[in-house]
Amino acid sequence: MRNPFAASPAGIGDEADSVVVLGLGRFGRALALQLMEDGRQVLGVDSDDGVVQSLHGQLTQVARVDTTNEQALRQLAIDEFDTAVVGIGSHIESSILTASNLLGFGIERIWAKAISDAHGRILNRLGVPHVVFPEHDMGRRVAHRVTGGMQDFVEIDRGFALVTTTVPGDLAGRPLKDTDLRSRWNISVVAVKTSGGTWRHPSGDTVLTREDSVVVAGPLRAVERFSVMSSR
Repeated sequence: MRNPFAASPAGIGDEADSVVVLGLGRFGRALALQLMEDGRQVLGVDSDDGVVQSLHGQLTQVARVDTTNEQALRQLAIDEFDTAVVGIGSHIESSILTASNLLGFGIERIWAKAISDAHGRILNRLGVPHVVFPEHDMGRRVAHRVTGGMQDFVEIDRGFALVTTTVPGDLAGRPLKDTDLRSRWNISVVAVKTSGGTWRHPSGDTVLTREDSVVVAGPLRAVERFSVMSSR
């Protein structure tokens, strides 16, 4: 596919860096602005003129269009994108019709927001390859931080997570190779940050302190147990 922004004086980068975000509510807006910050080209599309005007100049391009209208989307060359995000949530019918249009265009990478299990199942059955539940996922993330010693929590896949936490007292002052973390906790330390320092990859000879932060990876229950110990 050619670069959909090729004719745009504001365009930068190549077509692999071009993303269309359809639906610019809280989720779509935040995602589109983050993509811009990451150096991507972003076409933002919404049916609300006020929303579109508020993002003028902040995205590569922004357009007021009914995303359920296939012909209108073709006029914006949305059928030439390789990556698209459906940020529509509250209007489920619009979300489904928009996703259906994108699938009909043959867009390879489609991400769609779902606001309920039923909504997600419909999107999956349509063939949307990536369905996300931002409110649900954020709720789980915050819940884990509230109930444990976690500074941050990301579930990579069901039952497996990355957690940022502090160092339990009985591990402080010891090289990682002497802690038996894998056999004892069923986790691995994948990054370490000293107080006031930057994140780095640890080695077996890395000695942890109570002031350090660590990123650990492992089964969900294992990283939960480890973070609880870290908070004591």
